[in-house]
Amino acid sequence: MSSDDDILAAALEGFLQEAQEMLQQFEAGLLAIEDNPGDEEAMNSAFRAAHTIKGTAGLFGFDAVVQFTHEVESVMEAMRGSELTLDDRGFALLLQSRDQIEGLLGELGGNASDPALAGKGAELAEQLRAMRGAAPGTGHPPQDRAAHSPAPAQGGAGDEWHISLQMGLDALRNGLDPMSFVRYLDKLGEVRGVRTVTHDIPALEDLDPESCHVGLEIRLQSHASQAEIETVFDFLREDCVLDVLPPNASPADFDALLERRCPGADVARREHLSALWSALGVCTASSGPALETSVGAAPANTAPRDPKAERRAGSERRGDEARFIRVRADKLDKLIDMIGELVIASSGAQLAAQQGDSSHFLESALRIQDLVEQARDGALGLRMVPIGETFTRFQRVVRDVSKQLGKDVDLQITGGDTELDKSMVETIADPLMHLVRNSLDHGLESAEERAAAGKPRQGRLALHAYHEAGGIYIEVSDDGRGLNRDRILAKAIERGLVAPDSIMDDDAVHQLIFMPGFSTAEQVTNLSGRGVGMDVVKRNVEALRGSIQVASQPGRGATIQIRLPLTLAIIDGFLTQVGGVSYVLPLELVAECLEVPQECLETDRVCGHFDLRGEVMPYLDLGRFYQHAPPRNGRRSVVLVRDGGQRVGLVVDRLLGEHQTVIKPLGPVFQHIQGLGGSTILGSGEVALILDVPALLRLATQQLSPTSRRTTPH
Repeated sequence: MSSDDDILAAALEGFLQEAQEMLQQFEAGLLAIEDNPGDEEAMNSAFRAAHTIKGTAGLFGFDAVVQFTHEVESVMEAMRGSELTLDDRGFALLLQSRDQIEGLLGELGGNASDPALAGKGAELAEQLRAMRGAAPGTGHPPQDRAAHSPAPAQGGAGDEWHISLQMGLDALRNGLDPMSFVRYLDKLGEVRGVRTVTHDIPALEDLDPESCHVGLEIRLQSHASQAEIETVFDFLREDCVLDVLPPNASPADFDALLERRCPGADVARREHLSALWSALGVCTASSGPALETSVGAAPANTAPRDPKAERRAGSERRGDEARFIRVRADKLDKLIDMIGELVIASSGAQLAAQQGDSSHFLESALRIQDLVEQARDGALGLRMVPIGETFTRFQRVVRDVSKQLGKDVDLQITGGDTELDKSMVETIADPLMHLVRNSLDHGLESAEERAAAGKPRQGRLALHAYHEAGGIYIEVSDDGRGLNRDRILAKAIERGLVAPDSIMDDDAVHQLIFMPGFSTAEQVTNLSGRGVGMDVVKRNVEALRGSIQVASQPGRGATIQIRLPLTLAIIDGFLTQVGGVSYVLPLELVAECLEVPQECLETDRVCGHFDLRGEVMPYLDLGRFYQHAPPRNGRRSVVLVRDGGQRVGLVVDRLLGEHQTVIKPLGPVFQHIQGLGGSTILGSGEVALILDVPALLRLATQQLSPTSRRTTPH
């Protein structure tokens, strides 16, 4: 069994993960409000996010987070009440506050305390208070009170507050412990008495152990204000009905509370609650006869409880909530690795069944293979997440950078529901950040330049993602000035990267921007010009077995397209053989297979063209390209693969059919080899090489072009 320290560590980790999600929700809400001040849903979403962070941090005793988030929440509360309207400076201040909260949470996650962070927090807190008109140096939490509570009063020495807490049915199910809140009250004073409301507990046969059927009546002696007492229950607010009566509450106030708790003819509950109050020393204005008023038909809004129906409803809610659970990433990675080994073992069993010439064994092996494929698809699906969350993060980047540069930019996001492997989402975030910042800084013109060029004053930056041909495409495009071909080529010649008399097409020139340190920026800024950091972008993309292409029209903008594989773990492959070596092609790229045309057999060229049903089709002879000896029988095949919008034929010696492929990384000695995406283990135990088709075709084009000095791959 886990120790208390382990439990607390796990709870803290869960809190920090949830807090990051709440920070993203808070930021998204602020940006939406800035664009549309009347967006109440965004306003409530941002407020709830800050409220949740503050409430949960309070449960853990993280006072620095609670106190600072109080200030943020106070501003949000004033905005919700139409008491405060923010300008650009106000929104910038709230966004900086969001970063401050993230910094404070980082210290909770194990980072060392930073005095500068504390100083920054104090400065921001003063600015927040000044923005809402509060006196400098005062930091009171928002005065949000229960709808039925009397006017607040300040407790004095010996004064006792009365807290009436009616728990919601799902409180326990939502992971809330009512007694933890009661214990926390001791920090505000002394809990003088607690009585449990047990009237609503159903019979044993109808009891759902995960539902909360109790309430609490509490007497608290404290100097705290009513708002400070209510703040203790902030995180519980959606799962309870809370009333706080001040020390000067009259018997009539308690009678009013009794009416709210026990409306109509619920005599037994009234008597139960009154008895609890009497035990706590509370007197009401009326006695027995008042408790028996309105005996008769229950009001229309009061219905007898049905414990069985509540239990069924609770089970249904649990079913909905159980759809989402948190799983540690390392556990998921281990599961994927185990599935991969199972795929390899399944291939070995199927091969043994074929060699053993046993129909029953083969049938069982095929059944196992089907189940393994389903398990593989299910396991891989667990790691697939939508890229929209990553795209949304750039709203803040675009907002801050465009204001810093004095540009008006409209960010358009499409295809946010496109899913890809979570590990790729995390890795691709930094390259996308480079591309977005470069488009903002160097690609898009100022409003004046755009107007002079006959363009709308507002620039457009678009993020788009989609699936196509077994891959995932991510595009970053803008309608700015585009890439200056002549300028790029001149800079490359100046740096000695290309010969002065080189003849290069547009694609080759555009690829120059990905060379280390290459830039055409006239001035070095903290944002950089297009080109700075682009070599890092390309390396990171290629590390994911992806590719990157650039398209540009001078004066009309540029589009940078990133192509990524669907997953980095297991793929459906098509197994071939060339010169005794097994090669795997991603199955989603394979269009069709056919016999080698006669015109390909009559030449010893590495590449060429053949006629396919009246269409001129390019081909690459893998055997000659990789310098394998030609097969003796001369019988060969062509695998037609898709590369973007075109098709290319790959000439191979043998077709071995579909194969579930567990991708294994190449060793350090072979990682520099281009055109290979990894290796895999066959059922026989032999190693097969996985071809990176787009990279292979680019490599072949470079090496076999007339201007290339190399004629063989290295």
